[in-house]
Amino acid sequence: AIAVLESRQVEAETTRDERLATLNADALVNDGFSYEGGNLDGDITIVEFIDYRCSFCRRAHPEVAELISSDGNIRIVTKEFPILGEQSVLASQFAVATKIVAGDAAYKQVSDALMNLRSDVTPASLSSLASAFDLDTDAIFAEMESPAVQQVLANNRALGERMQISGTPTFVFGDQMVRGYVDLTQ
Repeated sequence: AIAVLESRQVEAETTRDERLATLNADALVNDGFSYEGGNLDGDITIVEFIDYRCSFCRRAHPEVAELISSDGNIRIVTKEFPILGEQSVLASQFAVATKIVAGDAAYKQVSDALMNLRSDVTPASLSSLASAFDLDTDAIFAEMESPAVQQVLANNRALGERMQISGTPTFVFGDQMVRGYVDLTQ
């Protein structure tokens, strides 16, 4: 009886996730702002909700990169979804501001570096990171509190709520959702 109940629950969750992904498809893949990488013309799009302070996001990061490079036909869309406190928000504000000020290539560098950052996220650590990539630190810091940055984060938060996402990483592949870390083979 328990196995039947668990099977029905999994089926209901899968059906719910498919419906949520379908209803929110445009916001997931065509919001006009999120970072897009990999093969932009790829026939598979993966949307990843990330938090730079999430240990499971950090664990998944190299595996996602390997999947994208080894397949060659995957488009990745990154959604900043800071849910683990003030340092998470600060990191996401910095990443989004970097994208606005310096473009996609700089965002990718900063995002990768933030995912690998093992120290606290502070204005000093972010300033060092910007300097390491020869970015305009003052312009990025000025942009971090801008309405544009706040709107991106608010839009991602609202999308995550509509999608009933409560943790990171969360991946959306078409109408399928994978909640939490899974290894590359999965």
